Amino acid sequence: SQIVARQMIAQGVPGAIVNVSSQASKRALRDHAVYCSTKSALDMLSKVMAMELGPHKIRVNTVNPTVVMTDMGRINWSDPQKSAAMINRIPLGKFAEVDDVVNSILFLLSDKSAMTTGSSLMIDGGFLVS
Repeated sequence: SQIVARQMIAQGVPGAIVNVSSQASKRALRDHAVYCSTKSALDMLSKVMAMELGPHKIRVNTVNPTVVMTDMGRINWSDPQKSAAMINRIPLGKFAEVDDVVNSILFLLSDKSAMTTGSSLMIDGGFLVS
């Protein structure tokens, strides 16, 4: 992000940066101390970047997905006994697909979110409201 932001500033190019965080930045998860804390740090770093880069017309946001059904996600969460506790806390009753995350990133990179900066977009099916 620093390299890209420096180049954008030097060239006078407005734009957007989207960092990929996690719902785990907002809710403590057992046995995930390092993961949760580093994702929380990424959220705050993105807010500071939004404040510092805003005057250069550069927006910075995060997407914060739940479990995403990548190849790794399918391997780690395909066991119904393991996934049930997590899925039961998601009002939409499922994990995210890659396209859910990609579409959210595309929205934040687009002019349709021109007034959005320093925000975290939860892609969690409602996990954090449960």
